[in-house]
Amino acid sequence: MNRIKLNLPDQFSFATTLRIRVTDLNYGGHVGNDSFLSLIHEARQQYLLSFGYRELSVGGVGLIMADVAIEFKKELNYGDEVRISVKATDFDKLGFDLFYKMEVMQDIEWILAGKAKTGMMCYDYSAGKKVSVPDEVVSRLSAG
Repeated sequence: MNRIKLNLPDQFSFATTLRIRVTDLNYGGHVGNDSFLSLIHEARQQYLLSFGYRELSVGGVGLIMADVAIEFKKELNYGDEVRISVKATDFDKLGFDLFYKMEVMQDIEWILAGKAKTGMMCYDYSAGKKVSVPDEVVSRLSAG
């Protein structure tokens, strides 16, 4: 079986720390794929807010997720402290990729728990169509 392999950027300029809640757990007693996606969504929101953006207002346009890939590395459990680092890369005319590195604190060190990538497309929700990435967004997210 072929497995997804994500190559993360060497450097991340943003990170946030979250604690795993009981509502993040699935029937197996650990974080499920849907909750993992919700956790990176929260990290994406915080990343965008650090630039003064919101997902529906990024330099005057909205964002919509075009695709997602997740590579699970370690089980996450109730009460775990996780650090999620975020980096924007691979800008093109209509969007860009966001990479996420999720680590869990164990003993006194951060251990890789998962990797993810979301393809984000710029979107005009009122017109219902794709739009170009504003130059300001490329400049700010590339530098940060």
